[in-house]
Amino acid sequence: MKGSSIPNLYLALVHYPVINKHGDVIASAVTNLDVHDIARAARTYGVRGYYVVTPLADQITLVHRLIAHWTKGAGATYNPQRRRALKLVRIKENLDEVIADIRGEVGSAARTVVTSARTQRPVIGFAALRRMIGEGPPFLLVFGTAWGLPETLISAADFALAPVRGPTTYNHLSVRSAATVVLDRLLGRQ
Repeated sequence: MKGSSIPNLYLALVHYPVINKHGDVIASAVTNLDVHDIARAARTYGVRGYYVVTPLADQITLVHRLIAHWTKGAGATYNPQRRRALKLVRIKENLDEVIADIRGEVGSAARTVVTSARTQRPVIGFAALRRMIGEGPPFLLVFGTAWGLPETLISAADFALAPVRGPTTYNHLSVRSAATVVLDRLLGRQ
């Protein structure tokens, strides 16, 4: 990235609002693997912060306990590499709080980039977004859990990223796998 080894990129993993397989807006449960694996990918690729977004009090408590175990508890001593990754995790109740937090940290609003396995609007390609990262304002890359982000969040974003596609018609990656592929395409060594 131009000017810095740390890209001007943040991630958000949204658990509400997301949709279920019927298209209904729901809140999904936070999973331990998503928190861990995306944090590890974010640290590997130099992301500035990784937000877990949920308004559910029990899920917020769960994430706080998980992070505390790996950053302050027995896990911090047992696996210092995991501690480094999980220190990136921040918990917010909604995307507005995420955007405000980033603005407070860097002094400017983040440009939002949503991800989706469905192509619903014009998309920006990986190469174009890769060039834009590091130039100007920060970017917030938004991933949805369950069956993805609702159209309200997709249409409100500054950009929609092209879907990750393989050579088959099967397209149902876990969010942690998709996040790692996206990070590699945007920030990986060429």
